[in-house]
Amino acid sequence: MKRLLQTLLAAIGVLGVAVVAAVVYVTTFLDPEDFKPRLIEVVREHSGMELTLNGPLTWSFYPRLGVSVERVESHLPEQTPDAPPFLAFDKAEVSLAFAPLLRGEIAIEGLSLDGMQLRLVRDEQGQGNWEPLLQRLDERREGAESALAPASAGPSLESSNLAVALNIANVQVRNGAVRYRDLASESEWLLDEVALSGTNVNPERAFPLKTSFSLTSYGTLDWRELERTPRLASTISLEGRTSLALAERRYVMEGLRLSTATRFGGVEGRQQADLTGQQLVLDLSRQRMQLHEGRLEGSVQHPRLGESAVPLVLAFAMEADLAESTAQLRDLLLTGPDDLRLSGNLNLAGLDEAPSYSGQVSLAPLSLRPWLTRIDQLPDMAGSRALSDVALTSPIRGDLTQAELSGLTLVLDDSTFTGRLGMGFDGRALKLALQGDTLNLDNYLPPPNAAEQSASLRGFFGIRQAHADEASPLIPVEWLADLTLDAALELERLKLGGLDFTDVDLTLSGSDGRHRLERISAKLYGGELTASGELDLARDPIRWQLSPELSRVRLEPMIQALAGDDSPAPLRGRLSLEGGLEARYNTLPALKRSLNGRLSGHIDEGAVLDVNISEELCTLAAMVEGKELNRDWSDDTRFERAEASLRISDGVARSESILVTIPGINLDGEGELDLATERFDLRAAARFVDAAEAACSVNPRLERVPLPVRCTGELGGDSGEWCRFDRNAFQATLVELLRDEVSRRAGGEIERRLERPLERLEERLGEDGKELREALRGLFN
Repeated sequence: MKRLLQTLLAAIGVLGVAVVAAVVYVTTFLDPEDFKPRLIEVVREHSGMELTLNGPLTWSFYPRLGVSVERVESHLPEQTPDAPPFLAFDKAEVSLAFAPLLRGEIAIEGLSLDGMQLRLVRDEQGQGNWEPLLQRLDERREGAESALAPASAGPSLESSNLAVALNIANVQVRNGAVRYRDLASESEWLLDEVALSGTNVNPERAFPLKTSFSLTSYGTLDWRELERTPRLASTISLEGRTSLALAERRYVMEGLRLSTATRFGGVEGRQQADLTGQQLVLDLSRQRMQLHEGRLEGSVQHPRLGESAVPLVLAFAMEADLAESTAQLRDLLLTGPDDLRLSGNLNLAGLDEAPSYSGQVSLAPLSLRPWLTRIDQLPDMAGSRALSDVALTSPIRGDLTQAELSGLTLVLDDSTFTGRLGMGFDGRALKLALQGDTLNLDNYLPPPNAAEQSASLRGFFGIRQAHADEASPLIPVEWLADLTLDAALELERLKLGGLDFTDVDLTLSGSDGRHRLERISAKLYGGELTASGELDLARDPIRWQLSPELSRVRLEPMIQALAGDDSPAPLRGRLSLEGGLEARYNTLPALKRSLNGRLSGHIDEGAVLDVNISEELCTLAAMVEGKELNRDWSDDTRFERAEASLRISDGVARSESILVTIPGINLDGEGELDLATERFDLRAAARFVDAAEAACSVNPRLERVPLPVRCTGELGGDSGEWCRFDRNAFQATLVELLRDEVSRRAGGEIERRLERPLERLEERLGEDGKELREALRGLFN
């Protein structure tokens, strides 16, 4: 494509030179019909094209001297005679000014070309039908004019008194058309209504030049049969003052103004763009093109951008090497509404086949909020100022399918990141390696109390806040299924879910619908968090796997952070946890119901705050034994160890092994938690044990008595109402112990005599503890 302009100029130029020279000789020496064979021979010799003159070759003498030719066709050497011509036109006319002839000068008054048709084809191997023509023209462009004069034509121009002055008062090209078919990409481009006009065309000084045409593009070669609409339709106009240094093959246009109005298939609205430049230089001898002080002003209109067009301005300077198909864009500055200011420099390569670019870009600080609002993609975020301060600078490289910021420095509100970021423009590839100082991710997620999720969140990073809309998909499956992912993130500090993580190291990878959490490690409240996992999108339903591990995480600050207020935590200690989880589906309720796996953990150096279980149980034991306690008790319950193991099946977590060890007291039990309803039921029993650090000494027989505790409720309910002493269970246990003791001491007859008093004791148990105390005193003494 880089030489299409040369093809058009050269092909027209050969015929133009032939026609101009023909004016001189035909009007002076020859019969028009006698000149036709010579004209055909010259075109064949210097271009290889076969010229067919279907119309008459005529001239006029008054009011101006001129020559015209009609219905001209030209075929390439490899074309068959019945094939459509490579180049054709309906009529070409050259006229001479009469007055200069009286002074011995030849001045061309006008040059017009009507109905030009040019057909360009690139085959499946990428070879253009114009390339052999250009090569031949380059080899034989010298002497084309002199070759037109036959030996018998009479005196030559050199020996005559006539002087040719190339100063064409008026040049007109009307109703032209260019057709370009690319068989390799199966696309077609059409230029219609091609018009060109120039006045006082002179190689010695600049002259005004204007051209316009309509451009359409189709993504298939059989678009006529299929009645397809064009993927692009544009009207284009170009004007400026042009200088022609024909001998040096150097063309300059000053005061360049290029205007386009374009419609894209499937997009309503017309895209307007105007390119201006102080000077455009095309030097074909050096294969160079330069544009000084370029400025592109446009208005981008798209349904996703709202009803009004977005005005953008791009200032730049350009220098291109046509032989190498490279270009440099310097002093780039893109400006637009809402403080948009993007600057940089770009080096372009492979412009003829596979364009690529490299350079440097910088985005001045701006707020993304109005831009996301404009495209209806601003999510509901907890931080009212989130995305209000964004800036970046980085080297950049890429092509038409992807871009990579290889030395990125990104400022995102209060966060700063450095590293590398690469992405595919089709959204199917993401590669990053970033290091950051701090990131409060909670600011970018929906508020925790949001009743519903904004619909715009569907297109923003694919992030969902589960509790905001439980029926919404948690992740964008279609996007992730096609995504190739390679991500590494290091953060000094991360805030997520109210928790503070430090020294975060995250590695992700994935392709073909399977994504792995290779590793996440972080320090969390004096302990460590590590995890790995997998997301399998190739299955239906999708499957999640996670293997978390916590090591000695301090519970008190973590519970306070999760609570989100200043209320004191009910528990302290260091939590350690490990296990494996698996779930399916893509909504939170379904994921909860399908959760399976196991978890086991323990708490070291722990304590239950603001309650002393030892005091409560020892006081109860003293009451039973008829003793009084006289000692100081701490406000908390310190326990040596608490451990539990959970089995999770279809969203219900069950444990048959919950053990809490307090000095002199053991608490064990079992329970279950329904993750879908968030209801739990824990049944435990405390027992006195003989220990050196026991809070109190009790009768050995009392060690046989379990002190039952039951905790029930909902996770979102009032924690103060969760747990209580199970009085009914305790009473039933004591009655059974009394029965056993009486039976052991007195035998069956006494047992029968005591049956009724024990029944009455059961009935009154709880109303008055006197009979119970007396019975227990006898039991344990």
